[in-house]
Amino acid sequence: MSKQFSKKYFPGLLLFFFLVMPFSSSYKLKDFGFGSGGTANSTGGGFALDAITGEQSGTKTTPLGGISLQSGLIFTGQANVPLAPTFTNPSSYYNKLNLIVNPSGNPTDTKFAIAISTDNFATITNYVKSDHTVGATLTLADYQDYTTWGGASGITVIGLAPGTTYQVKVKAMQGKFTETGYGPTASVATVNPTLSFGVKTDNQAGPSFSIDFGTMNTGSVNTSPHHIDVTLDTNGVNGGRVYVYGANGGLYSTHANYKITSATDPNLAGSPEGFGAQGMTGATLSLTSPYDTTSGDYVGIVDPTVREIFHTAGPITGGTGSFLLKSKPATTAPAAGDYAELLTVVAAGSF
Repeated sequence: MSKQFSKKYFPGLLLFFFLVMPFSSSYKLKDFGFGSGGTANSTGGGFALDAITGEQSGTKTTPLGGISLQSGLIFTGQANVPLAPTFTNPSSYYNKLNLIVNPSGNPTDTKFAIAISTDNFATITNYVKSDHTVGATLTLADYQDYTTWGGASGITVIGLAPGTTYQVKVKAMQGKFTETGYGPTASVATVNPTLSFGVKTDNQAGPSFSIDFGTMNTGSVNTSPHHIDVTLDTNGVNGGRVYVYGANGGLYSTHANYKITSATDPNLAGSPEGFGAQGMTGATLSLTSPYDTTSGDYVGIVDPTVREIFHTAGPITGGTGSFLLKSKPATTAPAAGDYAELLTVVAAGSF
């Protein structure tokens, strides 16, 4: 028994798929996704990439003391956002302030960048540079670790304007993909430059001040019965100076037309004649040569040249200094009752 099979023909079906990858003249993406898991430390000449499939976008979720917590792998890998730094003016500074970074539990190799402003970052944002000055740009060299930023002692931010309130905030970075946003701010003000100066005698409460030698013995050293006191307060970064000068360059008598000339003399008792000033001990201001020998008959010149008699190397509050006068008329000096000198004492701050 034979069977016959009929032949049936089916038309052929050819399917063609075209896949176009996104590209341009400068890049080409070979895949639309990152696959499972993600990539880390993908770098090129001008970029670095870290990502994972399904990661949530960086969305602020919980404010905590001025710090915003964000979700996703990138944000969990970030350094700790620094708490507010300690920002103070410990010595009435007019052109600098002290700043201590709060490491906020970050490892020792974490680097910090510091932003600074005078309008709470509304329109002005500058940066503390690696040399502790303030600049308009932030570079990688300005990211310093806690130790380099002075550790527990901090740094002195310099080159600031007087009488100005500054705000600072800090961000942290510990390698790629770890840089945080800025933490909360701290604020403090510089003060204006100040100089306060006073001069009086030890026996007179107010001006005008005078010291009377009384009757001067010729051929002998006469020491003034009272002394001249000065006070100085200044926040000058390099302290201040007190100067003295005389109008006549000695004790001059108009009536006799004679002057007991002033000169620096290590031993007035051994000289025929002279006049000058001698510093006294017990002062908080430092004496300057030639007035710094406080014993014997050593005197420093007092003439129309302005000469420094006291100084301080740094800011001072309640600075004091005193000096007295010595004279020796020659045995041939004419007698007169109007021998006098007009002394002027001035002060200046070293800002």
